[in-house]
Amino acid sequence: MTTEPIRSGNGAGAATRGIVAVTGATGKQGGATARRLLAGGRPVRALVRDRTSPAAVALAKAGAELAVADFDDPSSLVPALAGATALFAVPPVVYGPSGSDTERETARGRALADAAAGAGVGQVVFTGVASTSGKAFAVPEKRRVEQYLRERVPQVTVLRPVRFMTNFLGLPGIGFDGIADGVHRHLFPPDEPLQIIALEDIAEFAALAFEQPERFAGRTLELAGDDPTPVEAVAAISAATGIPVRYEQLTHDEAFALNPQFAEVRQDWEDGHRWYADIEVLRVVHPGLRTLRDWLAETGAAALRARLLGDA
Repeated sequence: MTTEPIRSGNGAGAATRGIVAVTGATGKQGGATARRLLAGGRPVRALVRDRTSPAAVALAKAGAELAVADFDDPSSLVPALAGATALFAVPPVVYGPSGSDTERETARGRALADAAAGAGVGQVVFTGVASTSGKAFAVPEKRRVEQYLRERVPQVTVLRPVRFMTNFLGLPGIGFDGIADGVHRHLFPPDEPLQIIALEDIAEFAALAFEQPERFAGRTLELAGDDPTPVEAVAAISAATGIPVRYEQLTHDEAFALNPQFAEVRQDWEDGHRWYADIEVLRVVHPGLRTLRDWLAETGAAALRARLLGDA
C-alpha cells in the first residue's frame, strides 16, 4: 500500500451520498461490490448490456437500478451515469486472436472516464491489477486508464488486487488454473508464498473508499488477503472439501505453448518479481480481511466441492 493505515469508519450517512454506478456488475468484482454496497444501504445503479440476463435480474431483485450501457458505444455511457455521484470502474479486458487487445481496453477505459466527467461524477474507484517490479504485470493499458481518470475526475481511488481465490474454481479458456482430475496446475513455484484475495474483500475496500472519499482519494491500494504457497493452498482445499488435490507447476515450454505471455509471467516469477501487498497493514484498515481458510469456510469449499464432484 502506498500510504499510512486508514481505519474503517462506521459508514454512517453512506446512503445519503448518492448513487454509485457499478460497471462489471454482472461479473466478479463488480458483482461483489454491488452486493456489498446494497447491503450497506447505498443506492446502486448497475450498468449492464442485457437487463434480462440472470445476473442482472438478480441484482434488480436485490435493489439495484439497471441501466443499459456498452463500453463500445460511448454514447450510451453518459446517460447511464447521469445523476450518479460515484462510479466503481471495471473496464472489461478484451481478447483478440493474438491475446489481450490492450488498445481496445484502453479505449474503453478512456471512454468511461470521459463519460464520468461528462456526467459530473465526482468520485471513481477503479480496480486494476496488482503491481510487480517485472514486465509481465506491467499492464500499461490499466495504468494509462488510471492516469486518464485522475486527470478528469476529482476523487480517484485505485485498487490493485492480486489473484482471486475464486480462480480455484477455474478460468475458461486459459488452459490452467482451477482444478482438473485432482490437480491444480499453475505458473508459480510450489513452495513459495503466493498472494491471493477474496472478491468480497475487494468489495469491502471499495465500500470503504465510497464511505470515506476524502480519505481515500488519490490513494493506490495493493490488495491481498493471504499468501499460502500453492502446496499449502491445495492442502487447505483438500481438507475443506474432502477431495484430494495436488499442485503441479507448468514448465516454461508448457506455458509458452498455451500463450507466450504466460511464459513471460512464469519467467518473471522465476526472476524474483512478486506482488507486494502489505497484508498486515491492510488488516488494520479492514480487520475482517479473509484468509484462504476463511473463504473456504464461507463459500469456497461448497462451490469447489460442487464443481469437482460435478466434473467427476
